[in-house]
Formats: sequence, C-alpha cells, structure tokens
Amino acid sequence: MSNFQLGLIIAGGLVLLLIIAYNSWVTRRNMPKRASPREGDVAQEPAVRQEPVFDGAGLGSATAAATEPHFEGHAVDAGDSLQLPVPPTERRGGLDPLIDVIAPIAAEQAVSGDAALAAMPPTRRAGSKPFAVEGYNEARQQWETPQPGQRYQQFQAGVQLANRVGALNEIEYSEFVMKAQAFADAINATPDFPDMLHEVARARELDQFANDHDAQLTFVLRARQAAWSPGYVQQNAARSGFVAGAIPGRLVLPASGAGLPPLLTLIYDAQAAMSDDPEQSAVRDVLLSLDVAQVHRAEQPFARLREVAATLGEAMDGVLCDQNGTPLPAMTMEPIAADLEQLYDKLDERELSAGSVLARRLFS
Repeated sequence: MSNFQLGLIIAGGLVLLLIIAYNSWVTRRNMPKRASPREGDVAQEPAVRQEPVFDGAGLGSATAAATEPHFEGHAVDAGDSLQLPVPPTERRGGLDPLIDVIAPIAAEQAVSGDAALAAMPPTRRAGSKPFAVEGYNEARQQWETPQPGQRYQQFQAGVQLANRVGALNEIEYSEFVMKAQAFADAINATPDFPDMLHEVARARELDQFANDHDAQLTFVLRARQAAWSPGYVQQNAARSGFVAGAIPGRLVLPASGAGLPPLLTLIYDAQAAMSDDPEQSAVRDVLLSLDVAQVHRAEQPFARLREVAATLGEAMDGVLCDQNGTPLPAMTMEPIAADLEQLYDKLDERELSAGSVLARRLFS
C-alpha cells in the first residue's frame, strides 16, 4: 500500500470522526433542556394542589409579547411584591340584584333550615345559569344559604342574569320559575316573580357590557433554540412562585388571599406532562395567561405577568410572541397597560370591580 493510499485512509477516518462528533454535538444541542439535578426536588412534578374555587367581557381576548423578554422599569421586585396591597375584604356576596333575577318567597310560617334544604332542587342551575335559594336569618340580620338548625320565614330565589355563556333567555327564565315554584310549594310559601321580559332585557344589557369589558390576555413564551423538558419548565416556573394545577401541563401563580382565583396561569403541552419519560419530551412554547376580571387590580397582575415573562425568558432563553409566533417589541406592553387601567375604571364604575365576587361570577 502506497503512502498516498494510506494518507487517503487516514484523512477519510478523520473526516468520519469529525462527522460523528458534529452529529453528536447537534443532537445534544437540540435535546430538551432538563432540570438541574441539584434542584431535583423542584424539578419533580409538584404535588397536585386544588386550584382556588369561586362562585359562579373593551379589550376582548388580547395577546401581546416582546422580542426580548425584559422590560426595563416595569418589573415588580420580588421583595416589593410581598408588599402589594391586599384586596379589600369582600362584603358583597350571595344573590345581588346587580347580576341576579331575585324572586321573594314568603312562607306562611317559620321553616327550619333542614326542611328548606330538603326542598331544594337537585341541580343548582337553570340552563347554563347558576340558581340559588337564600333565607333571611333574623338573628344575624343577613341573607344566607339555609343552614341546619336555623329557622327562616323569608326566602328569596335567584338566577344569574349573564355569564360567559351568554345572557339569560326566556327558556332559562321559565326553568328558574319552575324550580323556585317547586321550592315554594314544598315549604308552603308564595313566590313573587318579576316580569320576564324586563329581566331578559336586563340580562341582554348586562351581557353586552360584559362582552365589551372582558379581557383575557395570553402570551406565548417560545424557545429560541433548544426545546425544554417539562421538568425544566416546572423548575423555572417554581422559582417564580408557580405551583401545579389540577390539570397536567397547567401551573398557577396563587393570589395573595386564600380561596381566590390564581393571578396567572402557565400552560404547556399536557401530553408531554403525562409522558412516560417526561425528560425526553420536548416543549417548545408555553402560554402565560391572565384572566383580568378574575383578579383584583391591587394585586397588579399585569405587572406580575411582565415580571414573570422577563424572568422566564432570560432563564430559559425564550422570546415572547403573539399566538401566531410573531415576536413583538416591548413597547407594545404600554398601550395594553393603559387599556387595562381604563377597563378597571369601567368595572369599578359599574360596581363590578375586577376580582370582586360579583365580577368573578359574571365573568365565569
């Protein structure tokens, strides 16, 4: 074998080794980023916690993002976030003429709470609208859901005028009347129903207001290069205060008060979250969502969203995009913030302040 042939063989071997090394580097580079082993306790799937439950439309469904997930002068400092004003104590609850049809029910004699509960309809809905019955507690001087051991002589039945499904219609009103009448008959009481056409007209007006002042903001955080594993997403989200929701692939940022809806929601591919080997699953984008009407403005949820987006974008090498995958400049955040302040003011004027019990019921 000549020196020339030997040189070709050696050169070919070197080229082959270079190709193998390059392919290995590309494969490793494109593998989903994994959670740090040093923080394995955070990287593991957090224990499922029950998301806050609450009773139960402007800006519409808005989407915004930034090319660089960093917003100078607008992030909320981690220490300052602990000093955010706590939403005022909610005094308004139960049936309310602002968003409910209310029919007084006068009983012939005092009715025990046990008997009232036994007379309740099996379902608490009239069509797609929540239905409720309350009794007036003389001792406490307040309306309440009938309680065992208490006695009531005045009751009221109500059905919600509107929610995100739409306005109360004639069929739903008729179902409400049937349920309330059946309850009244069972306790020997007489109901007094308001005019159906008037209430349906009120429902349509309220529904139009809700549609015009409903805002659900959605941002997409997309990986610039390498994808992320579910554990990597969970690990970085946990650093910003997110905990696992009740649904796989859903994380929530809790509000400052117990029992309140989450400030923000982070969603990624549920199939990746439920994979047999999640660390091998690739997640290329996550959704950051804010349901404006559900969160009190004192929580500064939009500022928190921008802070979280900046933190996660920097830590995970991601870029904020609209839902079409188009990066948007940071300046697009300012008009949204201004629009939100106007929206909050409109809701306050209507006595449906964001985060209040009535707003949470209406925008549900």
